[in-house]
Amino acid sequence: MRSHLLNDTTAESYRRSVTEGIERVAAKLATTTRPFTGVSVDALSPRIDEIDLDKPLLDTAAVLDELEDVYLRDAIYFHHPRYLAHLNCPVVIPAVLGEAILSAVNSSLDTWDQSAGGTLIERKLIDWTTARIGLGPVADGVFTSGGTQSNLQALLLAREEAKADTTAKLRVFASEVSHFSVKKSAKLLGLGADSVVSIPVGADKRMQTVALARELERCKQDGLVPMAVVATAGTTDFGSIDPLPEIAELCEQYGTWMHVDAAYGCGLLASVKYRDRIDGIERADSVTVDYHKSFFQPVSSSAVLVRDASTLRHATYHAEYLNPRRMVQERIPNQVDKSLQTTRRFDALKLWMTLRVMGADGIGQLFDEVCDLAAEGWKLLAADPRFDVVVEPSLSTLVFRYIPSSVTDPAEIDRANLYARKALFASGDAVVAGTKVQGRHYLKFTLLNPETTVEDMSVVLDLIAGHAEQYLGESLDRAS
Repeated sequence: MRSHLLNDTTAESYRRSVTEGIERVAAKLATTTRPFTGVSVDALSPRIDEIDLDKPLLDTAAVLDELEDVYLRDAIYFHHPRYLAHLNCPVVIPAVLGEAILSAVNSSLDTWDQSAGGTLIERKLIDWTTARIGLGPVADGVFTSGGTQSNLQALLLAREEAKADTTAKLRVFASEVSHFSVKKSAKLLGLGADSVVSIPVGADKRMQTVALARELERCKQDGLVPMAVVATAGTTDFGSIDPLPEIAELCEQYGTWMHVDAAYGCGLLASVKYRDRIDGIERADSVTVDYHKSFFQPVSSSAVLVRDASTLRHATYHAEYLNPRRMVQERIPNQVDKSLQTTRRFDALKLWMTLRVMGADGIGQLFDEVCDLAAEGWKLLAADPRFDVVVEPSLSTLVFRYIPSSVTDPAEIDRANLYARKALFASGDAVVAGTKVQGRHYLKFTLLNPETTVEDMSVVLDLIAGHAEQYLGESLDRAS
């Protein structure tokens, strides 16, 4: 079994195995004609259930053949131009190369004696990102597993920085369409069930700052502590961007930590055309970025950034076997001092490779393309009487609803839209997302693939309408 360990004696075996795997994936990518096969849970589960993991195949080619049957054939392929569902981007080749390298070397980014150059590369990328944001000369941060972890750490720092004699008095303010991880983080941080104050949004799905000001003032008058305001730069459902400058003014007025969840909108940091849409982000105390959403990176590649590096001390614990306090005096850079994680992948390498091959403008141009595509999609939907589109996009998301001319019952229209999404997914012809707007079911295009065209969107809209009409026709037949 030692022949399977990656070392100096097995380098050639490693090359052959990885090459064989890459060739399988490359062939799959080259021949995939739909984003999904439409396989059902009931059809796929038995194929996996029948595999006995205690009886290995003992042959890489045989395992890859089996993997084709249980995974590669039915995987959902985000690179396909008619995958339009969630915040999953196609990935760039330099980042995939970085993924292969970091997996093989397997550095752990917690301490210097496990990562050396990797530590410095990650720190360089953090400095690059904080400079792009404009957080100032004492900014810092660390890579994380994703936006949820970044939001949790940011709110942990805000909690520790807040001056309150009990967590029961702490309040967090976020828009009604902010990410669910805000409430989840509050629970994990031991805050009360009513600690997150939901701020209404306008028709543009942006936080109403008049309402925020009112709630902040009420908080003070009630003897509570406004711990943090979470502004969103790219909501998951609508891609909307809260009014960051106005929120920054209120946070300064009330002495409140300003966190910007830019997990989605961080692509604008590299944008050639639309960077001004996140003006005001430079005034944040902390920022979440997900490179694996809008920098075209493989999962995971994310970070939390802070204006004041000293606030990261709230995540610092010292262990004699790992990062004893003496290392601080010796100026040994241990990233575990800043992180909620201990063992941590060298995910920063993927972004490093991307920037060194493509440059920031190359990334920004790709993100600008999907923003432009969303603007064209808005025009397409607004001109189509079959659909109701909710809000003009700030980024690359479109939320809409099929409205049949022959049906007026909102519940029946809900069912038609739900059926259309399900039927489209089962066909494998396209994948779209769904959400609720004011209690009603809507569909969603999340456009993160520059290869998607207006024609692709038009075809998918016709498919949706066809499935919805099929449902309504069958419903009418049942009723008669």
